Amino acid sequence: MKNEKSIYLDTLKDDDLGLMFQWINNREEVIASAPYKPVPIHEHKRWFEEIQKKDDVVIFGIRLIKNNILIGSCQLHSIHKIHKDAELQIRIGDLEQREKGHGSEAMRLLLRFGFKDLNLHRIWLRVFSTNQRAIRLYEKAGFAREGILRQAAFINGGYVDVWVMGMLAEEFRD
Repeated sequence: MKNEKSIYLDTLKDDDLGLMFQWINNREEVIASAPYKPVPIHEHKRWFEEIQKKDDVVIFGIRLIKNNILIGSCQLHSIHKIHKDAELQIRIGDLEQREKGHGSEAMRLLLRFGFKDLNLHRIWLRVFSTNQRAIRLYEKAGFAREGILRQAAFINGGYVDVWVMGMLAEEFRD
Protein backbone atom coordinates (compact mmCIF):
# COMPACT_ATOMS: atom_id res chain seq x y z
CA MET A 1 0.00 0.00 0.00
CA LYS A 2 1.92 3.06 -1.24
CA ASN A 3 0.74 6.61 -0.87
CA GLU A 4 1.75 10.05 -2.05
CA LYS A 5 3.71 11.05 1.04
CA SER A 6 6.79 9.64 2.76
CA ILE A 7 5.93 6.13 3.97
CA TYR A 8 4.06 3.03 2.91
CA LEU A 9 2.81 -0.08 4.68
CA ASP A 10 4.24 -3.41 3.58
CA THR A 11 4.46 -6.99 4.75
CA LEU A 12 7.16 -7.75 7.28
CA LYS A 13 10.02 -9.87 6.00
CA ASP A 14 12.46 -12.23 7.67
CA ASP A 15 15.16 -9.58 7.16
CA ASP A 16 13.17 -7.21 9.41
CA LEU A 17 13.43 -9.50 12.42
CA GLY A 18 16.79 -8.18 13.66
CA LEU A 19 15.72 -4.55 13.67
CA MET A 20 12.42 -5.34 15.37
CA PHE A 21 14.33 -7.39 17.95
CA GLN A 22 16.38 -4.28 18.81
CA TRP A 23 13.23 -2.17 19.18
CA ILE A 24 11.43 -4.63 21.47
CA ASN A 25 14.49 -4.78 23.73
CA ASN A 26 14.91 -1.00 24.07
CA ARG A 27 13.67 -0.57 27.63
CA GLU A 28 13.17 3.20 27.52
CA GLU A 29 10.99 2.94 24.42
CA VAL A 30 9.02 -0.14 25.46
CA ILE A 31 7.88 1.28 28.81
CA ALA A 32 6.00 4.06 26.98
CA SER A 33 3.45 1.46 25.85
CA ALA A 34 4.04 -1.86 27.64
CA PRO A 35 5.74 -3.42 30.64
CA TYR A 36 9.38 -4.12 29.86
CA LYS A 37 10.69 -7.65 29.81
CA PRO A 38 13.81 -8.55 27.83
CA VAL A 39 12.87 -10.79 24.92
CA PRO A 40 15.34 -13.54 23.91
CA ILE A 41 15.88 -13.97 20.18
CA HIS A 42 14.27 -17.44 20.12
CA GLU A 43 11.04 -16.01 21.63
CA HIS A 44 11.08 -13.14 19.14
CA LYS A 45 11.48 -15.55 16.21
CA ARG A 46 8.63 -17.69 17.53
CA TRP A 47 6.39 -14.61 17.88
CA PHE A 48 7.21 -13.60 14.30
CA GLU A 49 6.36 -17.06 12.95
CA GLU A 50 3.13 -17.33 14.96
CA ILE A 51 1.77 -13.87 14.20
CA GLN A 52 1.99 -14.53 10.46
CA LYS A 53 -0.26 -17.59 10.87
CA LYS A 54 -3.03 -15.86 12.84
CA ASP A 55 -6.24 -15.06 11.01
CA ASP A 56 -7.27 -12.33 13.48
CA VAL A 57 -4.13 -10.19 12.97
CA VAL A 58 -2.93 -7.98 10.14
CA ILE A 59 0.58 -6.61 10.70
CA PHE A 60 2.57 -4.27 8.49
CA GLY A 61 6.02 -2.80 8.39
CA ILE A 62 6.19 0.99 8.06
CA ARG A 63 8.76 1.80 5.38
CA LEU A 64 10.19 5.00 3.94
CA ILE A 65 9.28 5.40 0.28
CA LYS A 66 12.65 6.95 -0.62
CA ASN A 67 14.75 3.91 0.40
CA ASN A 68 12.38 1.14 1.64
CA ILE A 69 13.97 1.24 5.11
CA LEU A 70 11.82 -0.19 7.92
CA ILE A 71 11.11 2.49 10.55
CA GLY A 72 8.26 0.88 12.49
CA SER A 73 5.34 -1.49 12.52
CA CYS A 74 1.59 -1.31 12.97
CA GLN A 75 -1.16 -3.85 13.30
CA LEU A 76 -4.80 -4.55 13.76
CA HIS A 77 -5.25 -7.53 16.05
CA SER A 78 -8.03 -9.35 17.86
CA ILE A 79 -10.11 -8.80 14.72
CA HIS A 80 -13.65 -9.89 15.54
CA LYS A 81 -15.60 -11.03 12.51
CA ILE A 82 -19.05 -10.63 14.10
CA HIS A 83 -18.56 -7.34 15.93
CA LYS A 84 -16.36 -6.05 13.10
CA ASP A 85 -13.85 -4.47 15.44
CA ALA A 86 -10.12 -4.69 16.05
CA GLU A 87 -7.46 -3.32 18.38
CA LEU A 88 -4.79 -1.09 16.86
CA GLN A 89 -1.10 -0.90 17.76
CA ILE A 90 1.60 1.24 16.19
CA ARG A 91 5.29 1.82 16.87
CA ILE A 92 7.85 4.01 15.17
CA GLY A 93 10.89 2.07 16.31
CA ASP A 94 13.51 4.18 14.53
CA LEU A 95 13.93 7.07 16.99
CA GLU A 96 15.41 9.36 14.32
CA GLN A 97 12.20 9.04 12.30
CA ARG A 98 9.88 10.27 15.06
CA GLU A 99 8.23 13.69 15.03
CA LYS A 100 8.29 13.75 11.21
CA GLY A 101 4.65 12.88 10.59
CA HIS A 102 5.32 9.22 9.78
CA GLY A 103 3.16 7.99 12.66
CA SER A 104 0.19 10.11 11.52
CA GLU A 105 0.62 8.91 7.97
CA ALA A 106 0.91 5.25 9.00
CA MET A 107 -2.14 5.63 11.23
CA ARG A 108 -4.20 7.02 8.34
CA LEU A 109 -3.14 4.17 6.05
CA LEU A 110 -3.88 1.52 8.69
CA LEU A 111 -7.27 3.04 9.51
CA ARG A 112 -8.12 3.21 5.79
CA PHE A 113 -7.18 -0.46 5.43
CA GLY A 114 -9.25 -1.45 8.48
CA PHE A 115 -12.37 0.50 7.59
CA LYS A 116 -12.31 0.22 3.80
CA ASP A 117 -10.64 -3.14 3.07
CA LEU A 118 -11.58 -5.13 6.17
CA ASN A 119 -14.96 -3.40 6.48
CA LEU A 120 -14.50 -2.90 10.22
CA HIS A 121 -17.10 -0.92 12.16
CA ARG A 122 -14.86 0.07 15.11
CA ILE A 123 -11.14 0.30 15.73
CA TRP A 124 -9.93 0.83 19.27
CA LEU A 125 -6.71 1.01 21.25
CA ARG A 126 -5.23 1.24 24.70
CA VAL A 127 -2.70 3.91 25.66
CA PHE A 128 -0.98 4.81 28.92
CA SER A 129 -2.16 8.15 30.27
CA THR A 130 1.52 9.10 30.59
CA ASN A 131 2.21 8.63 26.85
CA GLN A 132 1.27 12.13 25.72
CA ARG A 133 3.01 11.80 22.33
CA ALA A 134 0.84 8.81 21.45
CA ILE A 135 -2.33 10.43 22.81
CA ARG A 136 -1.73 13.49 20.57
CA LEU A 137 -1.30 11.17 17.57
CA TYR A 138 -4.50 9.28 18.32
CA GLU A 139 -6.55 12.42 18.93
CA LYS A 140 -5.20 13.98 15.72
CA ALA A 141 -6.29 10.84 13.84
CA GLY A 142 -9.82 11.21 15.25
CA PHE A 143 -9.90 8.72 18.13
CA ALA A 144 -12.20 9.58 21.05
CA ARG A 145 -11.46 8.69 24.64
CA GLU A 146 -14.01 6.07 25.66
CA GLY A 147 -12.89 5.20 29.15
CA ILE A 148 -10.15 4.94 31.72
CA LEU A 149 -8.87 1.75 33.29
CA ARG A 150 -7.61 3.18 36.56
CA GLN A 151 -4.11 2.13 37.60
CA ALA A 152 -4.36 -0.81 35.22
CA ALA A 153 -0.66 -1.10 34.34
CA PHE A 154 2.40 -1.39 36.55
CA ILE A 155 5.14 0.42 34.67
CA ASN A 156 8.58 1.47 35.82
CA GLY A 157 7.80 1.01 39.51
CA GLY A 158 4.35 2.58 39.63
CA TYR A 159 0.79 2.21 38.44
CA VAL A 160 -0.55 4.21 35.50
CA ASP A 161 -4.03 4.67 34.10
CA VAL A 162 -4.78 3.10 30.73
CA TRP A 163 -7.04 5.03 28.38
CA VAL A 164 -9.30 3.21 25.96
CA MET A 165 -9.82 5.19 22.77
CA GLY A 166 -11.92 4.26 19.77
CA MET A 167 -13.09 5.32 16.36
CA LEU A 168 -16.18 4.25 14.40
CA ALA A 169 -16.13 3.81 10.63
CA GLU A 170 -18.38 6.82 10.08
CA GLU A 171 -15.94 8.99 12.07
CA PHE A 172 -12.95 8.14 9.88
CA ARG A 173 -11.85 11.06 7.70
CA ASP A 174 -9.42 9.87 5.04
